[in-house]
Amino acid sequence: MDLNDSHLKMLTYDDLSKRDIRALILHILYALESLEYQDSLMSVIDNFNRGFDLAIPMNSELVKAVDGIITHKDTLDAAYIPFLDNWRFERISTMVKLILRFAIWEITYGDIDKKIVINEAIELAKGFAEKDAYRFVNGVLDKYIKATGTKL
Repeated sequence: MDLNDSHLKMLTYDDLSKRDIRALILHILYALESLEYQDSLMSVIDNFNRGFDLAIPMNSELVKAVDGIITHKDTLDAAYIPFLDNWRFERISTMVKLILRFAIWEITYGDIDKKIVINEAIELAKGFAEKDAYRFVNGVLDKYIKATGTKL
């Protein structure tokens, strides 16, 4: 089999599903967090583009979402902290913080159905966080929505 066959072409950014884009957003957020926001968003995206042969458009919804999340990260964290119930913010893993931050951003600034936001946050937690983190994420988001009066 020739690895250069056209039917084996690499996926491009345009081929990604909404779930794949959410996972990519989470990975970019994690990279930025790991770099302590010392590198620019554009630099991190450029590295992802080169490293994964993606060509993420700089005017894409992905870039707008990541930019919005990092711009409002302190406010987003403050929004869910009251619902941590017996957990200190410092004890929450970085990945869970990013998933909660992302979900609160989508609930606050997005036009996506809240049930979908919660479901996608749970799926991200199942795929990228600790074993039972999805339950924690679900509980925090459920309490947040009930307390803020956001309708499901």
